[in-house]
Amino acid sequence: MNKIYMCGVGGMLGEAFYKQFKNDYILKCTDIDVNESWLTYLDFRNRDAYYKQVNEFNPDYLFHIGAYTDLEYCELHEKDTYETNTKSVEYAVKISNDLNIPLLYISTAGIFKGNKDVYDESDKPEPLGHYGKSKYLGEIFVQDHSNKYLICRAGWMMGAGEKKDKKFIQKMIKQISDGNNILNVVNDKLGTPTYTQDFAKNVKLLIEKNQTGLFNMVCGGFTSRFEVCKELIKLLNLEDEIEIRQVSSDYFAKEYFAERPDCERLVNKHLDDLSLNIMRDWRITLKEYLNDYYRELIYKT
Repeated sequence: MNKIYMCGVGGMLGEAFYKQFKNDYILKCTDIDVNESWLTYLDFRNRDAYYKQVNEFNPDYLFHIGAYTDLEYCELHEKDTYETNTKSVEYAVKISNDLNIPLLYISTAGIFKGNKDVYDESDKPEPLGHYGKSKYLGEIFVQDHSNKYLICRAGWMMGAGEKKDKKFIQKMIKQISDGNNILNVVNDKLGTPTYTQDFAKNVKLLIEKNQTGLFNMVCGGFTSRFEVCKELIKLLNLEDEIEIRQVSSDYFAKEYFAERPDCERLVNKHLDDLSLNIMRDWRITLKEYLNDYYRELIYKT
């Protein structure tokens, strides 16, 4: 069995990587937040500790997964953001090159300006804020300096359930669980949801096929925040009980002050060209996500 060192896997995406890879690979999983029995501590911003741990494990692959993804935090903590989201990637590239192993780097649809209808791998990123800039700088460094790499871009992430999902679906579910019967949802943000389990499965397929390069990796189907919320309410059988009110992004300007792209819709052109796209439609994965992680809520509703 091949060995994979996974760093920064204490969050929602890391949970999916562990679940999808644990039976077929020998894993070393680390994070600064040791919230699972299968995690050990590492702050990958500590270059020497990072190098020492990976070198001692002597893996066949290095997965650099963790990052700050809260856009407001990134705007308020610029130095910390670039140390975490960019500088640590430079460490990962050097480590993987020195050990002569491939590197996986996770990027995001949030690196685009948002003035196009869709984006494929040939489109040039123009990030708006510190989150997008820090992630794009990581992309550039990997492409320019890594000897062998995979860069996989995710869209609107969903997965891992209440404990680790900090994104849109969990925020809506929390409002519903708290008894709110009116949800204010923006109608001016477009994107492509990405189920963490599908994402990890597709990465696994690329590794098994010995693929390298840059890949968009999002679920099928273009949508909007408003449409995602409508589908969520429908799947929970709450259409007669919950009112969804359409609002513009200005409605949340105080709380979500970081500039966001109007459109983050990605297409998986590179995956499609290689006939390696196993990302399912977002509606199918949303239903599966609810069944797998929110059974109690579904039963209650």
